[in-house]
Amino acid sequence: MKTENRDFDKEAASWDENPTRVKLAKDIAGAMVKQVTITADMEALDFGCGTGLLTLELQPLVHTITGVDSSQGMLDIFNAKIAALELAHTSSLLCDLEKGDTLSGRYDLVVSSMTLHHVKETAPLLAQFHKVMAPGGLLCLADLDLEGGQFHQDNTGVFHFGFDRAALRHLLIAAGFVEIEEVTAAEIEKPASTGAMKRFSVFLLTGRKR
Repeated sequence: MKTENRDFDKEAASWDENPTRVKLAKDIAGAMVKQVTITADMEALDFGCGTGLLTLELQPLVHTITGVDSSQGMLDIFNAKIAALELAHTSSLLCDLEKGDTLSGRYDLVVSSMTLHHVKETAPLLAQFHKVMAPGGLLCLADLDLEGGQFHQDNTGVFHFGFDRAALRHLLIAAGFVEIEEVTAAEIEKPASTGAMKRFSVFLLTGRKR
């Protein structure tokens, strides 16, 4: 498995041109709304927000939302959307865990979609999520089920070929989360690394900080 960094800055300009990616964000947002109670007084954080596809789906539902990403190029696109839509209470934050950055603040809702498989050490990230969450805060994690390295055409920057739901559940418990539930949030049909069309499933795990 390759572990070099993937250049998301270069991919940012054309990121939203992929209709499958746009639909996935909508599907995952819909699954989150069904699984947890999102309220208009919540301070929310979207970790690995990219160009803000999921962030902006959730933005009308919460009081404030902060999109966090390690790619300035992605955040530049997100910031342009915020400006164009004249959105209040919506912001971005550059945070690169590999460079030693850490999350700060206090949030009632922390979400992350299709980002965990790009993070080398999962447990420390879950610990950071727990640390910045208010008591009773909600966590929503969406990512690929185990996929054997077939999802990406190039696995540069991919540290996990999807996740075993039970194993990730144990990591959430170890990090201090309770009331953990899981659903299949979406399915993606796309060419696998072999070239053949394949369906990949995306789970949503939710939990609460005690």
